[in-house]
Amino acid sequence: MQTELHKLYQEKIVPELRERLGFTNVHQVPRLDKIVINCGIGSQPDRKQAAEDASRDLSIITGQKPMITYSKKAISNFKLREGEPVGLKVTLRGSRMYDFMMRLVKTAMPRIRDFRGISPRAFDGRGNYTLGLSDQSIFPEIEIDKVKRVLGFDVSFVTRSATDDHARELLRALGMPFQVRKAKADKAAEEKDAA
Repeated sequence: MQTELHKLYQEKIVPELRERLGFTNVHQVPRLDKIVINCGIGSQPDRKQAAEDASRDLSIITGQKPMITYSKKAISNFKLREGEPVGLKVTLRGSRMYDFMMRLVKTAMPRIRDFRGISPRAFDGRGNYTLGLSDQSIFPEIEIDKVKRVLGFDVSFVTRSATDDHARELLRALGMPFQVRKAKADKAAEEKDAA
């Protein structure tokens, strides 16, 4: 089953990116491979309960049950034993991935207080982008009355693209609200005033 964003990508974004980036083959066009959501609970005093709460919230947000990650060794300074839960992760692919991307961009991000776009510089050099969210209550699926603890999590967009610039163009075409740099905004305002 194709989602609305996946259809838009195949029918409109692929030909547009192919023309703009000058690719001869359709398989050279960058595409979103998967979205990985990581949530750390290692700093919580009651890790087992925190893992259950985080698992419930991430399941509601993503529509998929998260995998709990466990500590590999004991660290006494952090009061951490070997085998204790320290985080959760969810890997989204296919229609769930596009559905999550659509909900993140269209409904969750506009609910962030004083939101002016996300940084266009958080790429890793291989075309992957990571975004940090400090609160799960920006998603409309989460009932604020039932939130027991605030969870921050990272959302990593893994793309199949040759460069960060190509990945940036892909994410921008998919609706990612990147900040406009101040110099570009000032130049655009000057051109508008001159006209």
